[in-house]
Amino acid sequence: MKIKSLKLKNFRNYDLLDLTFDDSANIFYGDNAQGKTNILEAVYLSGTTKSHRGSKDRDLIEFGKEESHIETIVEKNGIDYQIDMHLKKNSPKGIAINRMPIRKASELFGIVNLVFFSPEDLNIIKNGPAERRRFIDLELSQLDRVYLSNLANYNRVVNQRNHLLKEIGFSGYEKHAGTLEIWEMQLIQYGNKIIERRKAFIEEMNEIISSIHKKLTGGREEIRILYEPSNKELTFEQALRKYKDRDLKLKSTSVGPHRDDICFMAGDLDIRRFGSQGQQRTAALSLKLSEIELVRQSIHDTPVLLLDDVLSELDKHRQNYLLDSIHDIQTLITCTGVEDFVNHRFSINKVFHVQNGQVAKEN
Repeated sequence: MKIKSLKLKNFRNYDLLDLTFDDSANIFYGDNAQGKTNILEAVYLSGTTKSHRGSKDRDLIEFGKEESHIETIVEKNGIDYQIDMHLKKNSPKGIAINRMPIRKASELFGIVNLVFFSPEDLNIIKNGPAERRRFIDLELSQLDRVYLSNLANYNRVVNQRNHLLKEIGFSGYEKHAGTLEIWEMQLIQYGNKIIERRKAFIEEMNEIISSIHKKLTGGREEIRILYEPSNKELTFEQALRKYKDRDLKLKSTSVGPHRDDICFMAGDLDIRRFGSQGQQRTAALSLKLSEIELVRQSIHDTPVLLLDDVLSELDKHRQNYLLDSIHDIQTLITCTGVEDFVNHRFSINKVFHVQNGQVAKEN
């Protein structure tokens, strides 16, 4: 799987940009705030419909312009796919695959598999559970369209139930009891499927992450990921019934997959709460490297890796391990200088200098 080219118009700080990529390493270097990350963001958006920063569409459009266009050419199994994405300030984005408009954004998922790795990901272990859920959801959505559908339906039903809980606060429980029961039945249906798939995903990750983490720590530490449902020892249905009064009082759904978490254990130590910063960052690196391997196993192909200024955040040992792990993957890398790659004897295939929204190829 390769990304062959990217064209941008009125995207972030780019008026016009036309890039072709090498099949291996593509390095974008330059000072901070010049537009390097914007290139990776556009690629990620092309494959997932979402910004890795969580930005809204209107914030991606160049200042003073009304719309933006991204065109990405992807090669998968010897077949080229052209992905066109039109972003508009006041209406939903338009997406076309091979010039054919698609009705649902979910139709785009699975054409290109992307793994995004940024300095913020090194904090995924110590930060709040929302980031860890987002990690699972983004990866599973790329790998499993059934999961993506269940997740979309679940989120819709949670919103409907929350809206109804607020209505009950104004007009009373009896008037809406039947409708609430209907939403809860759907919530349980979709929620159980999400929980089941997430648990399977965690088990798949555990089979991979153990050996990676052991190598990263020189054999000193073993790691295991545990799924932590918000309903604790209860089934989701039991928890929903048990906490219904609390939900009515708070006017919000307090248990379910949208409240679940994952835990990282090194022996008996919960790395999230009690691990050192070094342990947390090593666990995060193990997690991202395991993500790459899991995608490889799932699709029988390599994903495209987007590496956003991560090397500067890692020590030499972890830098070496990361670079050795990605030599056979198409990678788009941003950095402030190319010295780290030269020092690591890393094969540099294409180098681009980024300055103030202008990209110049240097080799």
